[in-house]
Amino acid sequence: MEEIHQDVEYVMLTAKQIAKRIKAVAKQLDKLYQGRKPVVVCILKGSVVFFSDLIRQMKTPLTIDFMAVSSYGNGTKSTGELTVKKDLSTDIQGRDVLIVEDIIDSGNTLYKLKKLLNARLPNSVNIVTLLDKPERREVPMEPEYTCFTIEDEFVVGYGLDYAEEYRNLPYVGVLKRSVYE
Repeated sequence: MEEIHQDVEYVMLTAKQIAKRIKAVAKQLDKLYQGRKPVVVCILKGSVVFFSDLIRQMKTPLTIDFMAVSSYGNGTKSTGELTVKKDLSTDIQGRDVLIVEDIIDSGNTLYKLKKLLNARLPNSVNIVTLLDKPERREVPMEPEYTCFTIEDEFVVGYGLDYAEEYRNLPYVGVLKRSVYE
């Protein structure tokens, strides 16, 4: 049994559930990219834990890169504006790109990011997300691969944060409302 942080209401996804699902999604991605060498892009900072576990499960030859983008700041709601804090160092023209995201909520960040990357003329751009909250969607954005579809709760852990805290929790938990309201 995982010890629950005092600010977490309950554990939504255990470390064991997460690991099992990542392994299954990695197999799907290996099939998709068979015979190709994708650029796997980690969206900093929240995706680092998921990204690391995912690429270690993939057997496909790949290269990695990192981007830091945001539409949240320190709040719990998207501002709708995309800010690129760190851009790719790889030329993606003619390459297959896999964006690794921790969570898709409003969809604003990924919608704008996918548009930005497609303008650089890659062969393909796909998105894999650890968590998806489709009921919060504000734009037509659907990831090609989703580990878990979750209800509309404010979650932390396994890389996800609130004001830069809780990223190191080994599970995904629902943050107590008293912490952020």
